[in-house]
Amino acid sequence: MCYSAKVRAEYREYVKEFGAILSLDQYVAEYWEQMGDDWVKKMPSAFRAWFRGPGTEDKAQVARAIEDWTARQIPEYEAELAKQLARLEENERKLAKKVTKTAQEEVRKATAKIESTAAMLKSLTKPSAAAETARIFPQSTAPVMVWENGRRVVKMMRFQCRKAGAPSSSDWVIDRVTKRKRMSGTYNARRDNLERYWRKEFGYSHGIVIADTFFEHVARHDMEGRELRPGEKPEDVILEFVPNTGKTMLIACLWSHWTGAGAGEPDEPDLQSFAFITDDPPPEVAAAGHDRCVIPIRPENVDAWLQPDPENLAALHAILDDRERPYYEHQFAAAA
Repeated sequence: MCYSAKVRAEYREYVKEFGAILSLDQYVAEYWEQMGDDWVKKMPSAFRAWFRGPGTEDKAQVARAIEDWTARQIPEYEAELAKQLARLEENERKLAKKVTKTAQEEVRKATAKIESTAAMLKSLTKPSAAAETARIFPQSTAPVMVWENGRRVVKMMRFQCRKAGAPSSSDWVIDRVTKRKRMSGTYNARRDNLERYWRKEFGYSHGIVIADTFFEHVARHDMEGRELRPGEKPEDVILEFVPNTGKTMLIACLWSHWTGAGAGEPDEPDLQSFAFITDDPPPEVAAAGHDRCVIPIRPENVDAWLQPDPENLAALHAILDDRERPYYEHQFAAAA
């Protein structure tokens, strides 16, 4: 399944290429008023830049909320940075006296934490211009283009679809193997399940995410096209798949508007969320060890996809069949 992607983070591109407008009224109501700080934490910094500068009062409200959140976050990150620097210094002193695995591990963890905290602090204190791309993960926020009131609209949604009427607990499942709680796989909508599990979304609520690349977890031995060696344990690696055309992908999505009242949870905030549609992989993705692939639709099919006819699912399947078919080159990628 596609667990991560680099999506287009420039609002100007949505406007220039598709004439899409940013929908803020519902976003403010659902994310700012109901979810408090949580929605800002899950919004990649590249998207926060969308709300800077002049605009509507809704836009100004979001900008003020982000500024307020930022002002409160900076002291917390400064305190965390000081804590990790002290941790690093303490364990480096220990190593100078005696080398131990515990102290080495503490130095490694502190160094990694210092790097990530310093990077976050820099993004908060010295925000740069909007980045071209932003990497999204399940439960983070991303822009999704939909059709609303006769035109293309960009809505900020959570990446992991919670179907309308489902309990909020459906975001999580118990792993059959580890018996531990893990995130459910509803950030991907398998094509062979569109008319069953996704039947209330397929043909009704379609979206598109503009992305440059996507990422997959694969087993190293599968990527290398071999069996596990005697005594060898499977090793997970992350691959980034890049279309060789150099063009952005218009990834087909399904989305849902979830309400707490509709799910019998009136105290839960409303949520708009989406899932990538995935299908059997092309040969080069399969050869790299993965069994699914996102579906980039053709530009000429955008409006037909965004305005689905639930009485003509065959036409929608035809759009998915008539997809862009680039060759996906791959490279090793970091987890975050």
